[in-house]
Amino acid sequence: MFPTQGKNAGWRGGVDTEIDWKAYMAQVEGVINGTYDYTELRGDTGPLVYPAGFVYIFMGLYYATGRGTDIRMAQNIFAVLYLATLLLVFLIYHQTCKVPPFVFFFMCCASYRVHSIFVLRLFNDPVAMVLLFLSINLLLAQRWGWGCCCFSLAVSVKMNVLLFAPGLLFLLLTQFGFRGALPKLGICAGLQVALGLPFLLENPVGYLSRSFDLGRQFLFRWTVNWRFIPEALFLHRAFHLALLAAHLTLLLLFALCRWHSTGESILSLLRDPSKRKVPPQPLTPNQIVSTLFTSNFIGICFSRSLHYQFYVWYFHTLPYLLWATPARWLPHLFRLLVLGLIELSWNTYPSTSCSSAALHACHAVILLQLWLGPQPFPKSAQHSKKAH
Repeated sequence: MFPTQGKNAGWRGGVDTEIDWKAYMAQVEGVINGTYDYTELRGDTGPLVYPAGFVYIFMGLYYATGRGTDIRMAQNIFAVLYLATLLLVFLIYHQTCKVPPFVFFFMCCASYRVHSIFVLRLFNDPVAMVLLFLSINLLLAQRWGWGCCCFSLAVSVKMNVLLFAPGLLFLLLTQFGFRGALPKLGICAGLQVALGLPFLLENPVGYLSRSFDLGRQFLFRWTVNWRFIPEALFLHRAFHLALLAAHLTLLLLFALCRWHSTGESILSLLRDPSKRKVPPQPLTPNQIVSTLFTSNFIGICFSRSLHYQFYVWYFHTLPYLLWATPARWLPHLFRLLVLGLIELSWNTYPSTSCSSAALHACHAVILLQLWLGPQPFPKSAQHSKKAH
């Protein structure tokens, strides 16, 4: 479990479980009071390090919860957010027709950690993920402009959504080519500028360096995935660069060998689809979902650190990643065992060398299955409506 916090014992209603909520409220209160310089916005847990979308959304929550004091109301709002997330995820899975129905019981009922992150801890991660799943539903409906808009909005709440970006870029190039993808990428960039404009006008360097800080250092005490290595190695710059290199290498390998299989050079994606040698075919739901979920999962595997609230970054994608490929050597029982070990690893507090190693072992099994399974982009893509 997360450590119990007693600093808000005087708050009205609710269970005393918040960790970052009070800091969030202090940060947005600074903006409400007229401070637009990101370097001057702070809370109990440190400076504001999230993009502008986070500020606006949590500003709304600030007013909806009596200036952040009504914790019970906040928990009720996040409970609705949790149900909305499940609905959006179920809509995605309904279109892919890959995951057996019994798996959804585990998604809904078997994760104490996820329920805690959503309904008790009030982190911003669930807000970013519900927007991300809304974006994927829009992409599945072929509403690419709106999908990119929601994707950018999710990024503006928390940067972890960028782990889906390589997959989204591949899909945009596959569907539209370079020229056709530019307007969609322009939507993503334009929304970031529009949301951050008040802060960019005040202190552009301060805003960009704080809200999009890719080199932020994590504390070893909170890591879930690297407990089995020495702290000195965990903090070493060379280790971070090695993880980044492995991340980019695996993304490139999946793009070249798994996602792109038309026989043409991958540079053909830059051409207009109508001018390619292989006639373009509409992207199927499984191609869209598989590419996005795999892109995010690769980033998770090579993250410099995973904290407990980061579980929601990929929890709802795990059933698809495990059941999308009908590998005969991975029966249902073994897949459930992998899910159970992952859940156990995330529920071990504080993390141990064994829990971290088990998490990496489970990730390796999923990666191997994704690599060895059928390609999501066969030469003749046909969408099967039959769940295996």
